[in-house]
Parts: sequence; structure tokens; C-alpha cells
Amino acid sequence: MSSGPGRRAAAGVVVVGLGTAIGSLDTAVNIAFPDIVRSLGIELSDIQWVVICYVLTYASLMLVCGRLGDLFGHARLFRIGLAWSVAAFVACALAPAFEILLAARVAQGVGTAMVLAVGPALATAYFPESSRARVLGAYTLLFALGGAVGPSLGGLLVDAMGWAGVFWFRAPIALAALLLFRAPPAAAAGGGAPRFDAVGAALLVLALGCLLLGINRAASGGWFGFALLLAALAAGAWFALRSHPSPIIRLAPFRRPGFSIPAASNIAVNLVGFAVMLLVPFWLDRVAGLDVLTAGALLALSPLGMALASPLAGRWAQRRDGRRLAAAGALAVAGGLGGIGLWGAEPGMAFVAVALLVHGAGLGIFQVAYLEVASASLPLADRGVAGSLVMMTRTLGVVLGATGLMLAFNTVGGTFLFAFAAVFLGSAAVPVLAALALAFAAGRASGPQARSTGRTPKPLK
Repeated sequence: MSSGPGRRAAAGVVVVGLGTAIGSLDTAVNIAFPDIVRSLGIELSDIQWVVICYVLTYASLMLVCGRLGDLFGHARLFRIGLAWSVAAFVACALAPAFEILLAARVAQGVGTAMVLAVGPALATAYFPESSRARVLGAYTLLFALGGAVGPSLGGLLVDAMGWAGVFWFRAPIALAALLLFRAPPAAAAGGGAPRFDAVGAALLVLALGCLLLGINRAASGGWFGFALLLAALAAGAWFALRSHPSPIIRLAPFRRPGFSIPAASNIAVNLVGFAVMLLVPFWLDRVAGLDVLTAGALLALSPLGMALASPLAGRWAQRRDGRRLAAAGALAVAGGLGGIGLWGAEPGMAFVAVALLVHGAGLGIFQVAYLEVASASLPLADRGVAGSLVMMTRTLGVVLGATGLMLAFNTVGGTFLFAFAAVFLGSAAVPVLAALALAFAAGRASGPQARSTGRTPKPLK
């Protein structure tokens, strides 16, 4: 490959990373939580809906958008998602009341689903398949940089403009990515004659949406949450039992531990990993007493760790089984969560920084490893579905974390510091269990080819 095409391909990945960063830059919203609570006059427990309305929307739509990208063109869906996101960011920033902000967050989730679902497929389409793991590492680096910049930039914007600033600044970023984007030839059009399963898409969205909202409502008590869970079960069963020549996602691979365990682990690790973005902003505000700028800079250390570890994970994933690498990442997440649980009232700032960096590095290693496992395990024609499966299971964990962690925090009771420590120390056990399950999956998935090459086995049909 000549240097000219190579530079154009690298530039293409950077632009895709810029576009998908509108999702990871949502970490800027977390540092605005205290200001949103004060400015809009809501209860602390209500802030979870700022997360849930957004993440539930794009989590429910992610697999459907990935399939739409496979059929009708990843580049086309990427452009539509960016244009939609520009309008959604403006709507969020102009929201005069909490209810309107939540509606605008739903609209933001629709645009994010389109952009994130096809991001990994577009990034890998610029380079040969032999470079896939390293490209995924670079893509995750760019995605994580958005998460690293978000809290610090969010702190500056909240200080200067109030909470609306964390939405205003992303509109020009999405617009710039839209104008600069040039599709790789392989992603310019769909993969063949469109055979979109509209009924299956509706059932999948209904199942995921009812599941996530049902868990949240069931945790609050009352019959409505359980009714939603029953609706999710019915829609999911219908989706699983019906047949279509081009389903949204094929269920056969999930019968194999080497595929299903990493997917479940991605949910579990991100569920407890979200404790940092959900609860640490309040520790920085209430316990450490930091101003919003300093708090934003410290909160950025976790996604910065993810950004630093991602390129290394991409290189390692080319030589090792992705499941074993994911297990190592999960153990690092556990170490970071345990360290945060030991902060107390007056930890040294070096200890605070190290715990956040280790947490983020673990997430970066885990995410790259699982991206490689999913991409290698599904056919190339389903590359959009593979990438969206990774993002969907990640966001399922975030939604469950937003609900479950806040519920656990309120249930523990006692002082803020006691509940904070209990949630983080308890959460640290979950990635350890995930690492053990991943090690088991790696052993089950290792055939002669995998043992001789150290690579993930060929795609599952």
C-alpha cells in the first residue's frame, strides 16, 4: 500500500472516530449532573433519567441500526445519524424544563444509535482484514479520547455557560464530521438486495426497551415494571421463534460459550464500571469539595486510561485470544473499582488518580478485546451487526448500572461515604467473576487452529 492511500485511510478512520466521539463525549453531561439538579429543581434520584432516556433509546435501536447499515450502506446511515444528532444537540441545549430535556435526550439517542452502530464497520473497512485488531484499537482510542476530554471540557462549559454548554459544543463537532466524511469503497453501498426484517426489528426494539425500562420500574416497586418485563419476555420469545432469510441478528452463535460469555461479560463489566461516571462526580463535589473544573479534570482520568490502553490492546489482540485479553481487562477494572472504594474522606490525590486510570485502562483493554472477538466470530457481511452488538451490550450494562447502582446506593443507607464505599467494593467482585468466565470460554473456544496461532477462531455461521 502506498503512502498516499495509507494516509487517506488513516484520515478516514480519524473522521469516523470524530463522528462517533459525539457519543463518548456524553461524559461531559455527567459533570453537569449537580448543576442540572440545582438548575431544574429535581431530586438527586431523578438524575438517572438523563442517562436512561438517552442510553435506553440507543441501546434498543443499536442492533437494528447495525443491520440497516449492513443492508443499505454503513456510510449512508452514518451521515443520517450525524445530521440527526446536530438537531438533537440543539434541542437538548434549548430545553427549558426537565421533561423537555428528557424528550430531547431520546432524540439524541436515535442519532447516536445510527452513528455508533456502524462506526467499527466503517473504521475496519478502510484497511485490510489482517489489520483489523490494530484498527479496532485505534478506533477505541479515538472513542475513548472523547470520553477523556468530556469531563474536563464539560467542567469548563458548565462553569462558563451552565449545564446547556455540555450539549451546545457537540453540534459543530457532528457537523464537521458530516462535512469531512469520505466513505471507504467497501462501505459506500449496502451488502446486496435489501431484505430488512421490519417485524423482527420492531420486536427486538420492543423487547430491549421494555426490558430496560421494566428493570428500572420493577426496582421502584409497582405492577407496571413487572408488566413491562412480561412484555419484554413475550416480544423476545416471538423474535427468537420466528424465521426470516435476513434476520436482525442470528441467534445460533449465542449457543456457544466462546461467543455468549464475552457478550454477557461486556454487560456485567460495563454495569459496574459505570459506577465511576454515576457516583464519582458526587464524591468530588460533596466529599472532596472540588470546583467543577478540577472535578472534571479528575473524572477525565478514567477515559484517559482507556485511551492510553486501547492501542496496546489492539496490538496484543493480533497475537492472543481475545477472550483471555478481555479477562485481563476485567481484572484491571476490578482493581480500579476496589481502589475507588477505599478512597474514604481524605485520600491522597495520587491514589485517586491511579485508581481512575487503572479502571479506565481495564475498560479499554476489555473493549478492544471484545470488539475483536465479535468481529472475528461473525461473517464479514454482518460486520455492522458485530459492531452494534458490542455497543449494545455495553450500553445495556450502562442502563442497568444507572438503575441498579443508584438503587444499591440508596438501599445501603448510612452516610454518603459508607454507601459509596459499599457500592464500589461490592462492584469489584463482578469483573473478577467475569474474568473467570472468560478464561473458561477461552478454553472451550481454543481448537487446534486457535492454539497454534493465538488468534480468535474463524467466524461462526
